[in-house]
Order: sequence, then C-alpha cells, then structure tokens
Amino acid sequence: MPAWLAAPPTVAFALAAGVVVAACLDAAVGDVVAHRVPRWSSVVRPWRQAAVVALQRRTSSERPDRQAWALAPALLLGLAAVMLTVVPLAPGVAVADVPHGIVLYGAAAATVLIPAFLQGWSPNSALAMIGGYRMFAQGLSSMIPFALVLIAAALPAQSLAVGEIVASQQGLWNVVRTPLGLPVYLATVPALAFWGPLATPAGRDLAGGIDLEAAGAQLLTWRVAQAGVLVGMSAVGASVFLGGWAGPLLPGPVWVVLKTVALLAALVAMSHLVARVRIERFVVLAWVGLLPLALLDVFLTGWWLL
Repeated sequence: MPAWLAAPPTVAFALAAGVVVAACLDAAVGDVVAHRVPRWSSVVRPWRQAAVVALQRRTSSERPDRQAWALAPALLLGLAAVMLTVVPLAPGVAVADVPHGIVLYGAAAATVLIPAFLQGWSPNSALAMIGGYRMFAQGLSSMIPFALVLIAAALPAQSLAVGEIVASQQGLWNVVRTPLGLPVYLATVPALAFWGPLATPAGRDLAGGIDLEAAGAQLLTWRVAQAGVLVGMSAVGASVFLGGWAGPLLPGPVWVVLKTVALLAALVAMSHLVARVRIERFVVLAWVGLLPLALLDVFLTGWWLL
C-alpha cells in the first residue's frame, strides 16, 4: 500500500472530494424528490450556488465578536479533518492510527458544539444566539447514545483503535452483530452535524438561526465545513459498522469510499425525506428512546460476546 495514502494531504483531498460528492448528492436527491430526472444540473448546480453565496456582500451586526466569528468555520473544518484522520484505508494505513482512535473521533464529534455555538453567539444577534443554545440542547441529548453505540462496536475488537475494530469485522460486520448500532448512529449524527431534520440551530422559525447574520465567503466556508463533518462521520460509520476496507475483488480504499458514499447518501436523503423535528421533541426522543436503545445495544453485544 503506498505510503502517501496515510499522508495529511490525502485527508485534505478526501475532505474536499467528500464535500463535492455531498453537494452533488444533495442536488440529485432534491431532483428525485421534486420528480425531476437528475441530469448534469445536479453536478453544476452546487458550483453555481457556491459562487452566488461567495459573491454575496458580507453583512455585519452591531458589535459582533469578529475573531470568534472567523474562528467558527475554521474550527469546524479542522474537526472534520480530525475525524477523517482516524479512518483506515487498509490494515495499518491511516493518518492517525492511534490506539484510542474511536475516542479521538468521539472527542472531535463532541467538540462540534463549540464552533456551532460560536457561529450563533459571535454575531451578537438574538435569533442567532438562540440557535446556538439549540445546538447545545440537541448535541448534549444525542451525545450519550452516540458514544454508547461506538463503545458497543468496539467491544468485539477489545480495542478502541478504529483499525482493530475494522479487522474484527472480517467474518461478520458490526451492522449484523450489533443491529441497533447503525440505526442509533444514523439518528444521532444529524443532531451532532445539525443537518437535515435536525438542523434546528439554523431553523426557519429563527429566520436562519446561527446562519442568520452570515453571508459571503464566511457563510460558504461554514457550509463547506458542515458538509465536511457529515463526510467525516459517514467515513467513520462505514469503518465501525460496515467493515471498512473489507470486501471482495476491489481494493480496500475503494470499499472505504463506496461504503462512505452509501452512508453519506442516506444522511443526505434524510434532509429531503424526513420532516424537520422540533427541538423539544427530539430532546425527549433522545433521552427516552435513543438512550435506552443504545444501552440495549451494549448489553446485547456483551451477551453475544459472552
């Protein structure tokens, strides 16, 4: 396996390519939902929309915290890159092939709350600030079930290294032996990525929430970083639950890409097929529904191992 696959530039390229794929998938699914046949416009439209946003005039509010406002998208993009560093493309081939890779990923996913809150707090705008508080409400509610299903997936490998978790699935993927893990994971990822039905921090009832005062290059960078987080979470989910590089005929990195795109397509489709969830209903669902299911997933996995 070439050594350059484990180099940091590979992460930057993968992140950029993943963001483009996510944008094209979003446009294509939108066409299907609107009963239009996806054409080349699904590829061209995201670039045109990005150009329109980038050329917008930068807006400003009264006495914003400009440093924190500029830091928010940069921090979010950095966290997306950290998520991708733990994804192994083949046995022993990862940028951060650390013994506690799943912990590093969980820490990055939890830290997403900070740039999201900064994006809402920095403009010094009431509705944007409410959006930031919403992010903390849904993020804290989903973080425990999110972490529990990752722990359950790590139990068969008896390791917190993502590479070891992938290697332990050579005979049977975690999506089969921990059947509740992937559904709970897919239910909590939109909450941490404030995406699709759980994009409540940027809700229309708040006139855009944390995105209300953003415009121009800052807004474009923010949306790219948000898509990057979605790509990183899809890539780790493909490794932890779908066997990562494991698969017949094709090389390991190709299987990683295909499985990542499959999860990314499922998450993108949620934004078109699932109605927006009210924040108070999701908080109740997370504590009353997702948390017991995640605990049950841990217990069932432990029982299966014993």
